[in-house]
Amino acid sequence: MTLDGFVAGPNHSFDWMMEGIDDTPGIVEAYAATTGAILCGRSGYDVDPDVSMIYGGLWSGPVFMLTRHPHDAVHADGVTIISCDVAEAVRLGLEAADGKNLEIFSADIGRQLLALGLIDEIHLHVAPILLGDGIRLYDEPGGAPVRLELINGDRPLAEVTMQYRPAVA
Repeated sequence: MTLDGFVAGPNHSFDWMMEGIDDTPGIVEAYAATTGAILCGRSGYDVDPDVSMIYGGLWSGPVFMLTRHPHDAVHADGVTIISCDVAEAVRLGLEAADGKNLEIFSADIGRQLLALGLIDEIHLHVAPILLGDGIRLYDEPGGAPVRLELINGDRPLAEVTMQYRPAVA
């Protein structure tokens, strides 16, 4: 996500991810190896229904696209279009993941799953960019705060401090 909390730009654009961001060595390979299935939402899927380049093309497996309107969804190889509640979508995804991780590729589905207690971990990769607009990781106006614990550190309730400066082009 971006430093200002967006997981996609306006209209679910992802072009900002490809421009000048240096991935942590091995991170894409690690996710490709531990992901068993993916659950995505309709809005992001409609922007790019080609799932062949997930994790740079290193991953292939079952993808479930959850929608309220399956009749007009674009069908793509490797994608199962489902129309059910999010808990059932997770059940289907976990079954297909066969013991590996079920990745959620949708901020809205993630928010719903958090409310149901069906998210066990959130992995954040913060890109050094400010978009100012787009799809927020967690957008729940008027909702209660969701407290999180840091898994990969010795102070699980501590804030994470990052220091940046504007990059010179």
